[in-house]
Amino acid sequence: MGKKVKKEAEPPPKDVFDPLTIESKKAATVVLMLNSTEEEILAKACEAIYRFALKDNVKKLLRELDILSSVIAQLAPEEEVIIHEFASLCLANMSVEYTSKVQIFEYGGMEPLIRLLGSPDPDVKKNSIECIYNLVQDFQCRLAIQQFNAVPPILDLLKSEYPVIQLLALKTLGIITNDRESRVMLRDCQGLDQLLKILETKEFNDLHIEALAVLANCLEDVDTMQLIQQAGGLKKLLAFAENTTFPDIQKNATKAIARAAYDPENRKILHEQEVEKCLITLLGAENDGTKVAAAEVISAMSESLASKEFFNTQGIPQIVQLLRSENDDIREAASLALANLTTANQVNANAAAEADAIDALINILSCKRDKAVANAATVLTNMATQEPLRMVMQGHDVMRAIIQPLSSSNPFVQSKAALTVAAVACDVDARIEFKNAGGLEPLVELLRSNNDEVRKQASWAVMVCASDEPTSAELCKLGALEILEEINLSIRRKNNFSEAAYKRLLTNNLSLKYCQTGYLSSDDMIPDGFYDAGRINPGTKLLTLKEFALQGPSDRRAIILINSKPSFISPPSTTEDKFSDSISGRSSSSHRKGKASTGVGSPTEEKSESTGQTTTSSSKSFVKERGSRKGKGKKEEEKNKEEEETPVPCKAVELNPDKEWCLPSDHDFCNYITEVSKTILPMTNLKEQIETLAEFVAGKMGGPVSRELLHEFKWEHHISEIEFQLKSNVVPIGYIKKGTFYHRALLFKALADKIGIGATLVRGEYNRAWNEVKLVDESYKGITGLLPRPEEFIVDLMYEPGTLLKKRSREAELYKFI
Repeated sequence: MGKKVKKEAEPPPKDVFDPLTIESKKAATVVLMLNSTEEEILAKACEAIYRFALKDNVKKLLRELDILSSVIAQLAPEEEVIIHEFASLCLANMSVEYTSKVQIFEYGGMEPLIRLLGSPDPDVKKNSIECIYNLVQDFQCRLAIQQFNAVPPILDLLKSEYPVIQLLALKTLGIITNDRESRVMLRDCQGLDQLLKILETKEFNDLHIEALAVLANCLEDVDTMQLIQQAGGLKKLLAFAENTTFPDIQKNATKAIARAAYDPENRKILHEQEVEKCLITLLGAENDGTKVAAAEVISAMSESLASKEFFNTQGIPQIVQLLRSENDDIREAASLALANLTTANQVNANAAAEADAIDALINILSCKRDKAVANAATVLTNMATQEPLRMVMQGHDVMRAIIQPLSSSNPFVQSKAALTVAAVACDVDARIEFKNAGGLEPLVELLRSNNDEVRKQASWAVMVCASDEPTSAELCKLGALEILEEINLSIRRKNNFSEAAYKRLLTNNLSLKYCQTGYLSSDDMIPDGFYDAGRINPGTKLLTLKEFALQGPSDRRAIILINSKPSFISPPSTTEDKFSDSISGRSSSSHRKGKASTGVGSPTEEKSESTGQTTTSSSKSFVKERGSRKGKGKKEEEKNKEEEETPVPCKAVELNPDKEWCLPSDHDFCNYITEVSKTILPMTNLKEQIETLAEFVAGKMGGPVSRELLHEFKWEHHISEIEFQLKSNVVPIGYIKKGTFYHRALLFKALADKIGIGATLVRGEYNRAWNEVKLVDESYKGITGLLPRPEEFIVDLMYEPGTLLKKRSREAELYKFI
């Protein structure tokens, strides 16, 4: 825009001072000239200051000279246009810096600048709107715009014949319409019509991007959206976005639609206008920015069920194709759209899988865009709700691929990755793959996170992974149990999943559960490899059975082992090693008799064979002897004494930590299972089954012991001898022929689990333990039509084996503590 020529000055009267030419190199002198009443001096001073202000290093000096207040004063209505021009130009240049913005606002510059938007001079308009555009970057100045009703004069500038003025006006509107009050003012002034007219005019294509930015702000208001729809403007906007040949304009038009789509009411309006069809077209645009914007709109529209259903059959293949783009922005936007489309929608998840999305999603897991990684993990999680898709995902090594996101430093990525693990690891093969790939270590590490969401999802994943015993054992080895225990002690850090994960780990590590809690429920089925190492305090690490075995015998209590499986380590052929090493699983008696080695015989087995009796045959008569448990005679005491005699010593080989190790087998315990299965399972009365099993257990562990003679029942010496002979603290339960409360209770629980009798195992004080069972109290008549009430009983295994004591009775309390 050309500079205006000032009007020629008339010849000075003869009675005035002759013209004086002044030259000055001092900014302070020129500032003083601004106080002159002569227009020519003011104009020259303003022009000099303007040229001076163009130098960056002098703006600070001008502010220190307090020039802005003087310049703003020159914007007064009575000043000439030429003064307005250079004063507004000076302010426009100074207002670029924040400090100058503050000073212009504080000195009251906003009001005269808004007034000058109506100046007849285009240069004044241009300078004023440029200065206002700079000022409204600050929130406080935007509020002043509303107070001075600046929207109407700014809209009038859109009619200017100068493109630069129109452009500055649109940019200013794009800033101030971020505030709802300004949007309302623009709507009330019919500004929307002007914006749409600009978009419809091809000659104004250089203004379309800025006009779309203003329109995008306005579309956030439902009232404005409805107004545009009613006037047919929304359909025009969609057509404009779909058909324009200018890539950047198409991108901004799509972004304008995206801004509107984030409001629920606006989504309904857009759906009525069939925006989904337009979006599918835009996904195939040549411009990458347009593709990104279209995917963003689909992400927002996916909140609407109607739109989500529309994309069941259309759109998803195009989005999946974008996942393979080399442009990170496109992949991030496409993955977000797919994440929203597949959330709680199995049809869309299937459609994505059919479009071969799984491979592309797994590839994204290793990219550097955190949001893209999180989105991809979300889609995989959504797919994993269906077993067939989980199988396909496992075929693409999803559990190996998810490990890298688990190790991310971004909490959002961590939580989404942990959620994917929880969704996929419900299959055994997936857990094995995850464990073998080293995924448990970073997962356990996430339990330490200070982020609540990460800790919650990691706890969930740990709970799922702990569904099988090997994975559960590995998690415990990595410290998951201790971390969860610490989390659950904190009211702020614990969550439902951390508590559930802790319980699941204990459930699949019953040895640890019993050591820590002293309780196994009837649902806790004792597995082979279970061992009772005694009570340990919470937070104390429980050694593995192998670690206990490698320690050798000591003065600590014996580790009682339950195992019904044979050892698969071959027996030695030398005479020196023909006796059993209980840890490696070789039986001396079975070798001498020429039997196949199915397990380790107990130290008493040799004696049984030498007398022509086997453990099985000698115990078959226990059923017939039921009912004689009270007042047993001398013969039975002698029989019990014979069973408690010292076992024949057996030689054990030294353990080597580097060699393969397996559970010691327990031949006698295997025989126990066989015997109770044959004799007790056929019984139809539960009470009779429990009583018979109790008598059987007591018979195998020294028989009844009277309360008065309990202190003479020297079971400790018997256990010590077994440990010495085995050269190990690990004692298979079948070896014990003289056991106290906790030995008998453990054997009862182990056998009860094998034959389907529900029983608990409860640890007490002073080597006490007992079993609780539930039986129906047949004496309870109840209300007609109701089932009899079950009642809890404690099974006596010591004093009068087979007696059932009501749990809350005095006899039961005496059983526990006397």
